[in-house]
Amino acid sequence: MFSKVLSAGISGVDAYPVRVEADVSEGLPQFLMVGYLASEVKEAGDRVRTALKNTGYPLPARRITVNLAPAGVRKAGSRFDLAVAAAVLASMQKVPAENLKGLMIAGELSLSGQVLGIPGVLALAEAARAAGAGRCIVPVANAREGALIQEVEVIGVSDLAELIELLRHPKLGKRTVVDGSRLLEQGVQTLEEDFAQIRGQKAVKRAAEIAAAGMHNFLMIGPPGSGKTMVARRIPGILPSLSLRESLKITKIYSVAGLLPPEEPLVARRPFRAPHHTTTAEAMAGGGRLPLPGEISLSSGGILFLDELPEFRRPALEILRQPLEEHRVCVSRTAGTYVFPADFMLVAAMNPCACGYYPDRTRCSCAPREISRYLGRLSQPLLDRIDICMQVPKLSYEELQEDGSEESTEESGAESMAESTAESTAEIRKRVEKAHQIQKERFRGMAACFNSRLNVRDTEKFCRLGLAEKELLRQAFDRLSLSARAYHRLLRTARTIADLAGEEKVREEHILEALGYRPPERGEWLKEVY
Repeated sequence: MFSKVLSAGISGVDAYPVRVEADVSEGLPQFLMVGYLASEVKEAGDRVRTALKNTGYPLPARRITVNLAPAGVRKAGSRFDLAVAAAVLASMQKVPAENLKGLMIAGELSLSGQVLGIPGVLALAEAARAAGAGRCIVPVANAREGALIQEVEVIGVSDLAELIELLRHPKLGKRTVVDGSRLLEQGVQTLEEDFAQIRGQKAVKRAAEIAAAGMHNFLMIGPPGSGKTMVARRIPGILPSLSLRESLKITKIYSVAGLLPPEEPLVARRPFRAPHHTTTAEAMAGGGRLPLPGEISLSSGGILFLDELPEFRRPALEILRQPLEEHRVCVSRTAGTYVFPADFMLVAAMNPCACGYYPDRTRCSCAPREISRYLGRLSQPLLDRIDICMQVPKLSYEELQEDGSEESTEESGAESMAESTAESTAEIRKRVEKAHQIQKERFRGMAACFNSRLNVRDTEKFCRLGLAEKELLRQAFDRLSLSARAYHRLLRTARTIADLAGEEKVREEHILEALGYRPPERGEWLKEVY
C-alpha cells in the first residue's frame, strides 16, 4: 500500500517541503530509501526499523520503498526519521493514511523509539504554514519553538508510541501554546553592564551613541586598558529592544545553527558575538559539509565585535566586505547555493601598534616600519566600510576618580563599583530609540531601515544640504581628498547626528562632528595624535 506525509529540509536558514512517500509491496524483503539522500538520511532506515520493532511494530518481510521528493534536491540531517516512520506505518495500515493529510512531521528517532530534538523547527513551522499544513508534529523538546508560529497547530511527541496514538486519534493531540510577546517581555532583563560604570571617555561614548542610533560600523583605536572592550560590550544595551518580528528572525538563525536552548524558545535580546582572532574565514561566513550560519549571521540583528582587529587573519577580515554592503552571505557548494542573513553592526577595537602604546615613545619601541606593517594588515576597502572611527586615549588618574571616590577599580582602564555621575545605559537608550523611531517613519515602505543602510540615491534624497553645508562639504572633499564612498558615508553619519538632535535638516555642526569621526586614510595612520 502507498502512503505519503509532508516533512521539511533546511536550506540556509529557511525550510523547504519534502514529501515522504512509502510503499509496502510483495517482493524480496528489504528497506530501500531513495531521493538523493545524504548518508545520515539513508541510515534512517535502520533507525526506523529498530525503533518500530522496540515499540511493538516489527516490519513485515516485504519490500518497503521510501522516497523523499523532490528527488533533485539533496536531503541531509536526521529530521526525516519520524516522517518516514509515519509513512511506513500508514503503508502497513497500522494508522489511517487519511490522517496524514494536512500534516507536517519532523523529528529524530532513537533505537528505543524516543523522539529526539532537532535544529530548525521554527523554520519548519514556517514551511508548514507556507505549504498549507495546519498541523505540525515535532519533538516535544522543540514544540515551544515551533508554536511561535501562531497559524500552525504544533504538537510535541516524546516517543514513537505517542505518535502512533496521535495519528490514530488526531483529536487527542494537545496543541502547544506559546505567547511570543510575553516571552519577549520576560526575556528582557536589566543589564549588569552599564555605561555609567565607565569613567571619562565622554567622546567615545558619544561616538558609540551615534553608531547605535544609525547602526553605523564603529572602530575604536587606543592603547590597552583604555576601555575599548568595555564600551563595545555595553553597546547592545543602548540599542532598542527587539520587536517580535526581529526576534523571530534571529531565533530562526540560532535554531538552524543548533544554538537555541530548549528552555528558551525565543531569542529576546540582541546578539553580541565576539569571536577570537584565530577564527577562520569559514567560521566567520558559515558553511561546512552541511552549511550552517557563521559568526556574521549569528550576529544579525545585533553586534559583531572584533577585538584586536589587526590580529585577525586577512581572509577572515576581507570576507566581511561583501556582507557589510549586501547584508547577506552566499555560500556556494556543489549541492547548491545557501543564503544566510548578515544584517549586523560591526564594532571593532585595535591597538595603534603591536605593543599597543604608540605614540608614547616612553613605552613604545616599535619602529615606524613595524607600525606601518602592523596597521597595514587592514585593507583600505575594509576601512572604507567603517562609518565612525574614534581615538580612545589613555585615562588620567583624575578621570578615574572623577566622582571623588577613592575605591579601587575592578577593571583596568575605566570601571569602578562606586556610583558615577556619568549617563546610564537607560538614559542613552532613550535618545537612541527616538532616533530609531525617526528613521523608521522616514523609511517606511523602503528597503532601508537605518541611515547606514541608505544607498547613494536615497542618501542624496534624505540628506539635502543648504548652501553653507554644501560649501563646507566641498572644502572637506578637496582638502581631505575624500572618495565618493567616504563622502556618502560622511553624509549618512551627519544624518544620524541630526536625528539625535531632533533636527529635520543636516546642518553645519552635524557635518563638522561627522568629519571628526572620519576613519583615517592609509597615509594618515602614523599622524594620529592621542
